[in-house]
Amino acid sequence: MHQIEDQELVLVLSGLWNIAMTEPQDGELPSLGVFECMASLIERSVNDVDWLLSHQNIYIAYYAAHITGSYTINNAEYAVKAIDAGVIPPLLELLRGKMSWVEQRVAVRALGHLASYRTTFKAIALYEEEVVRLAMRLASTCLEVVYKMFVGVKDKKKRLRYHCDLLTRGVGLGDLEIENRKAEEWASQLQCWCLHLLSCFAIKGRSLDLMCKPEFLKDLSEMWGGLANGTSPSGIGLIRILCYSKIGRRSVAEIKQVIENLCNLSRSSDDWQYMGIDCLLLLLKDPDTRYKVMEIATLYLSDLIELRDIGGRSNIGEKIARVLLGDFKLRNSKIIMSNSVQRALEETWNLNIKKRMNEKTMSAEKLEEQRVLVALIKQQGNHSFELGKIQEAQLKYTEALELCPTRLKKERLVLYSNRAQCSLLLKDPDAAISDTTRAICLSNPPNSHGKSLWRRSQAYDMKGLAKESLMDCIMFINGCIKSEATKHLKIPYYAVRMICKQMDSTWLFKAAQSKTLSKRAETEEQSQKDDDLRIYQDKLPSLKISIQGKGFMAGLSATSQEPLHGNWKGRRNVDRAGGSGESFSNQ
Repeated sequence: MHQIEDQELVLVLSGLWNIAMTEPQDGELPSLGVFECMASLIERSVNDVDWLLSHQNIYIAYYAAHITGSYTINNAEYAVKAIDAGVIPPLLELLRGKMSWVEQRVAVRALGHLASYRTTFKAIALYEEEVVRLAMRLASTCLEVVYKMFVGVKDKKKRLRYHCDLLTRGVGLGDLEIENRKAEEWASQLQCWCLHLLSCFAIKGRSLDLMCKPEFLKDLSEMWGGLANGTSPSGIGLIRILCYSKIGRRSVAEIKQVIENLCNLSRSSDDWQYMGIDCLLLLLKDPDTRYKVMEIATLYLSDLIELRDIGGRSNIGEKIARVLLGDFKLRNSKIIMSNSVQRALEETWNLNIKKRMNEKTMSAEKLEEQRVLVALIKQQGNHSFELGKIQEAQLKYTEALELCPTRLKKERLVLYSNRAQCSLLLKDPDAAISDTTRAICLSNPPNSHGKSLWRRSQAYDMKGLAKESLMDCIMFINGCIKSEATKHLKIPYYAVRMICKQMDSTWLFKAAQSKTLSKRAETEEQSQKDDDLRIYQDKLPSLKISIQGKGFMAGLSATSQEPLHGNWKGRRNVDRAGGSGESFSNQ
């Protein structure tokens, strides 16, 4: 490699990159010293600017770090060789931002692989505090950086050419949409790999005090891999690891924003719903944090007590009920709960314990009698709904639910979903979300009842929870496609409209875009003020001469005891004062 001419070096490195990507288990190159070579090339890239900017050497650091990461992704033996070759210091230089976010992405990827193995973790841990701080900062700021340095640059001539080349591999070069889509994917990966690196430390109980800083936990609870990176749990994965530690639970329980985000996740169709539930249960099981989160968590988790299997876990609803009701009848009288939490616990107790016990002795004849009565009341509710008597229909569905045995899951699913539609029409999204969640929990498999998913999507939209609305809408459309009854029909236009709206709201760079536009507006406003002030200062001398020439100064001085500047100030204050969605029919 060192005997190759500089102008040919990037071509050779590109070929090695292809080999590392397609045959990462092939030991020929690692045995020939590929890691020593990659470390040397990265080191030269960050230290020799003249060499870096000659020929196509600007690409070399990216390829060298990527090759290192590709060989160590699933091979502990190669990871040891990489450590022995001295790859950590040059990778850290890239992680520090010596080049750009593109190189940071492959550097943190490689460091994350090296930190994953017991045999190589200690070598990374020698730089623990710096690595953790860098990964935290990068995870929190990378989306803003990528937007500012690339996606937000609308003039393609101002974008770094080598970034565009690496992103597109020559396919669609110059097409802003293709470049932006790939940049979104890479930015998401950069953030997720930072979180993976942090998880390698957190799972060993290290640097928890750094990761449990309130501002970082808030950022963490907002991090979502999005649709571009659905294989990573993103922020929730690290939060769950932290919740297994005492300091983690204590820190998480103190931040209302984090708890609310966990609660919203627990009642969503997100693939990582079970992780949100896990976090809340860990907090509720800890006596030191239970009553700090009880007020918020109970109102969400009580809707999930009939959830069966999810995320490889069985009978999750029963576990939730046991945790919620752990000390319900034995609780200390000094513990004060709000009326809404008290009602939620009472309802959970009645449904999960009392009602089921009473139904154990119910005969088949009695069960059928109840079924017929419930169907009759539901029909009355449907009739009221069709007549536009929404509140009356809602009361009928409530009456039917109170009488309906817990064993009649299908009937109760429909009643919850119908009552949710009433709540939507009455502009009560919270009640709609609660009822649709209960209906979805009763569906088999979970999160599969189309009408309830669509209604909850609408309710989340009313509350401005775009991510949750988007995931429900996607699940609804997925159900339409797979359903035997509707698979030959077109996707409903109202669902497409909702998808488009929420895709825009949940765009990975949405917050970065808003922040950039806000800063730009503030800068322009300040610039305008500076221009106005400069114009005023330029005109002030001539204005004074004009006033003196007309005799105003003498007249004002003779008729007023106040200084002239006082009158102008008063006049200025006076001027300021003067200037200053679609629905389904119920079943």
